Amino acid sequence: MKKLSEIFEKARGANKKFSVAGAEDVEVLLACDAAKKEGIGIPVLVGDKEKIIKISEEANISLEGYEIIDEKDEIEKCKKAVLEVREGRASFVMKGLVPTATLLKAVLDSETGIRGEGLLSHVMVYEIPAYHKLLLLTDGGMNISPTLEEKVEILKNAIKVAKSLGVENPKTACLSAVEVVNPKMLSTVEAAKLKELNQKGEIEGIVDGPLAFDLAVSKEAAEHKGVKSEVAGDADILLVPFIEVGNALGKSFTYFAKARSAGIVVGAKAPIVLVSRADSHEDKLNSIALACAISI
Repeated sequence: MKKLSEIFEKARGANKKFSVAGAEDVEVLLACDAAKKEGIGIPVLVGDKEKIIKISEEANISLEGYEIIDEKDEIEKCKKAVLEVREGRASFVMKGLVPTATLLKAVLDSETGIRGEGLLSHVMVYEIPAYHKLLLLTDGGMNISPTLEEKVEILKNAIKVAKSLGVENPKTACLSAVEVVNPKMLSTVEAAKLKELNQKGEIEGIVDGPLAFDLAVSKEAAEHKGVKSEVAGDADILLVPFIEVGNALGKSFTYFAKARSAGIVVGAKAPIVLVSRADSHEDKLNSIALACAISI
């Protein structure tokens, strides 16, 4: 896929029900309203009903046909939204005006949550005007300084998302500052190990690393540096060594490269739409469409 609109079209008509933890936010409500009108998803709004109604009236959003679960306590908002998924009434959960940590705590609760068998990780999908296809970035949102074993799980999660979007043989660039293994630079050592695991068949797709960012997205840069790689200039997935790199790189895409995006957390029993409070309702809508479109 080259455009987020292709994900949007794939999700159109799905009409999957999803729960929103903390729905009393105008950008969240605008995204939910658009998702409902486009036949992408049917939101269940969990939050302060009085505030939801007031915000909707001010934004000229009709709440006719909406299910609203009235709850003022933040912890309970998250718990009830997650429970909608756990008990099969919703397909996924979306973060609204609640702290990320509170929502994830509800997701991971052993009695009422939707914890899966693997590691939870964040996957962003970017449509960047200067790049020739959609680009996945992981993990700039959850895992701070993942171990090699955790990077394997993070990468497997991202590969599942890529394959759900029609990428049959995803190409992953394991990012570092250089292209050679340096024992003093852990990211290079672990990138090489991930490449080795891929060559042994333990990780799907094509994995290469260590690769600097310019090589991952530019064949010309790779040719200039004399680096031969199947991934260079054609990466589907960027695997970052730690969260600061993913956070900064993703925001650079948005603010400097004018990228549009969608973001979800995977690894639980259902997707979790997790986007920044600063994101527009369009990007929130893209994330809803992404959660509807993937099958993991």
